[in-house]
Amino acid sequence: MRTYHRAVAATAIAAAMALTASACGGGSSNNDSGGNTSPKTLTYWASNQGTSLENDKQVLEPELKKFEQQTGIKVKLEVVPWSDLLNRILAAATSGQGPDVLNIGNTWSASLQATGALLPFDAATFGKIGGKDRFVSAALAAAGAQGKDPAAVPLYSLAYGLYYNKKMFADAGIAAPPTTWDELVADGKKLTKDGKYGLAVEGGNGSENIHHAFVLAKQHGSDFFDASGKATFDTPENVAAVKQYIDFIGKDKIAAPGNAEYSANQSLTDFATGKAGMLMWQAAASSLKSHGMKPEDYGVAPVPFQTAGATGATAINSMVAGINLAVFKNTKNLDGSLKFVNFMTSPAEQKILNATYGSLPPVKEAQSDPAFSAPDLKTLAEVLAKSAAPLPQVPNESQFETLVGTAMKELFAQAASGKDVTTESVKTALTKAQQQMPAS
Repeated sequence: MRTYHRAVAATAIAAAMALTASACGGGSSNNDSGGNTSPKTLTYWASNQGTSLENDKQVLEPELKKFEQQTGIKVKLEVVPWSDLLNRILAAATSGQGPDVLNIGNTWSASLQATGALLPFDAATFGKIGGKDRFVSAALAAAGAQGKDPAAVPLYSLAYGLYYNKKMFADAGIAAPPTTWDELVADGKKLTKDGKYGLAVEGGNGSENIHHAFVLAKQHGSDFFDASGKATFDTPENVAAVKQYIDFIGKDKIAAPGNAEYSANQSLTDFATGKAGMLMWQAAASSLKSHGMKPEDYGVAPVPFQTAGATGATAINSMVAGINLAVFKNTKNLDGSLKFVNFMTSPAEQKILNATYGSLPPVKEAQSDPAFSAPDLKTLAEVLAKSAAPLPQVPNESQFETLVGTAMKELFAQAASGKDVTTESVKTALTKAQQQMPAS
């Protein structure tokens, strides 16, 4: 899982959005479509996708050299840690002085789009990078507000799957992974014994909490914002969704109380070491391998639905996770920037980069490569294509992540302490979070 610090990012957006929007004057103090005054150079801010910043340089620099050989354009690379990236982007948007091309977390898309600092990908711009239709539609939906031209294009994609320990399932007499939440809870209770638990969750991680609450709300037929972008956190459906997730530690007792404090991928470690029989995670294969778990030891299935064979708007079992590639609107090399976007999203580069990072190519043609034929990745690719939805693409999405994610951390702590987390207590927590939201 490529975990970037959404809590830090969301706080930064909340603090800087008003200043950025007014200071950047629509994203460009000189012109609104970039320029070509530096046609032979580009600056690229890449996000930290690998094991270290140096590892990313080792992965990316040979590819950037290819681009230079093909186009004559030299790319100056800077790999920016996730903890710094959003602040750097906001500062660049405010000053009008930024990179030519940059990576952004896809959940930031609408918030950054609202600053006006990023180049919109309209029909003509898409035409310069090979067309809109070559991208997976779900991944493209997480690139900006609905009804507006995307502010970026997908670069690396991820989706959630249900990882399950085959031996623990066999020992408990469970023949197949659960397809509904009732089945998951029943299986979890069979697996919870002898100091081991049925499910591992990351209750202290606000971003993980938001991802699962969002999916469960969709399955209940609800959302956390209405069509106008106004927060609707405390609807009965959203309350039910959040309570359902908190109940894994509370009422159901299929996740360990200590999971309420997990915030740094400890749940993944617990699954890999046999302390938990199930885990909901994004592309975990490389991490599981690093903990000594072999691919034959586990299976990956879609995350359950409320009812078997769910269809329509409630048939969502993952948020669209991933990284997008954007062009800074004040670029001094617009043509070169779009050539670079075209290069990075070409099938050949998509195969190389996503295979290296363990993510899924959001470019359809690249997904057929044998590098993505492992059973777990095929399952995740199907989820991404058929049953994943983007987090709300509204300017205030980042505040939602902070406020509701934190509220869920507090509810998990209450459940872990043995306190009964009731429907009313969940509603109170979500109402409080909603009251702290800025006006839409």
